[in-house]
Amino acid sequence: MTHDIHVIGGGLAGSEAAWQLAEAGLKVRLSEMRGSGEATPPTRPTASPNSSARTASARTMPRATRSACSIRNSRTLGSLIMRQADIHRVPAGSALAVDRDNFSNSVTEAIDQHPNITLVRERIDALPDGPTIIATGPLTAASLAAGIGAETGREALAFFDALAPIVHRDSIDMETAWFASRWDKGEGKDYINCPMDKDQYLAFHQGLVDGEKTPFKDWEKDTPYFDGCMPIEVMAERGVDTLRYGPMKPVGLDNPKTGRWPYAVVQLRQDNAQGTLWNIVGFQTKLKHADQVRLFRTIPGLENAEFARLGGLHRNTFIRSPELLDATLRLKSRPNIRFAGQITGCEGYIESCGIGLLAGRFAAAELTGQTLTPPPFATALGALLGHITGGAEAETYQPMNVNFGLFPPIPGRTKKTDRKRMYTDRGRAALAAWLNSPQTTAEPADRQPETTASA
Repeated sequence: MTHDIHVIGGGLAGSEAAWQLAEAGLKVRLSEMRGSGEATPPTRPTASPNSSARTASARTMPRATRSACSIRNSRTLGSLIMRQADIHRVPAGSALAVDRDNFSNSVTEAIDQHPNITLVRERIDALPDGPTIIATGPLTAASLAAGIGAETGREALAFFDALAPIVHRDSIDMETAWFASRWDKGEGKDYINCPMDKDQYLAFHQGLVDGEKTPFKDWEKDTPYFDGCMPIEVMAERGVDTLRYGPMKPVGLDNPKTGRWPYAVVQLRQDNAQGTLWNIVGFQTKLKHADQVRLFRTIPGLENAEFARLGGLHRNTFIRSPELLDATLRLKSRPNIRFAGQITGCEGYIESCGIGLLAGRFAAAELTGQTLTPPPFATALGALLGHITGGAEAETYQPMNVNFGLFPPIPGRTKKTDRKRMYTDRGRAALAAWLNSPQTTAEPADRQPETTASA
């Protein structure tokens, strides 16, 4: 068969993108390496056709959370993945969890039976020349990753998630912490500084050494560390003062309350353009989440910290999307190619599904001579898309889940519980307005869908 567009990767994002394109009447070639005879890690977190994925999501989704907003967005926009997840849902309290076999089989069946989709078990080694969506997930094949690196620049392709915790700005106690750059360089508000005295530092150091860690998976444990992603607990194990000469160095930071340098300092750096999220510099870690929350809330100024994301370190492949992709997920240097799912730097099953859905819809509009307007930033998918395609700081970009810190702030002072409801209500209204207004505009007549022959 011939196809209008090639989707590479049959996980959540790729399957969703292929479905959206096929439903728009376009012919899709969906390439999935699993089942092609190529070895893939058995724990690869995918829900590809015929895969062994256990759940579509184990994320909690109470009525007024950011996850619920993402789920509602995808349901409203006709997501295949969310429809099958709802059909095969199993009891899990407020979480969305599914029967792994029935869910996976139903997605496979829907893909196989769609007349506009051809599923091919094959490995793709090079970037295609025709319209393409790359949704190969966190363990992209080495040959394709090399091609992406050659196109984007090797330094723009990461092979480890070195995740530092991210804190909501309004949960930081600025009576204890203060704004300053080392030696007063910069604009004065480049960093938030949390001071520690000697006893606080020694207790924190011991907590890092004693905390329970998450072991590496078999397929990532032999990947060596590099200096930029050394876990903080590994540094702590090298000596009691190692952190004071590394990420917790106090030199050049005068505490305005004492006029002296603290014994050690924890620095936070702005993580998004809106200034609502701040990451703890150098705190990538393999500590289990419960130990992270307990230990990081002993840091002066972070006693009541609310975390948009906790730290982590694991094998991954993702691109520096904020500088490489345009607002519709196209590669700026090669606009025939879009990226979707975890390779863009979104984190989580629901988020991967949503970005796959948008990539499919953007591509479908373009191939039918139209332009699709991105969803508003006030919606969950719009906020995540905006973060991926320019809202995040490119130099420190790391994978992110949907969270309210990505949304435009609610003006004025409100209670935390009221603020979540206000975010949700505003997002619903914004999505409804977007759906009820013209979402697409006609492109010039010479912009016609391209058709390429199957390989």
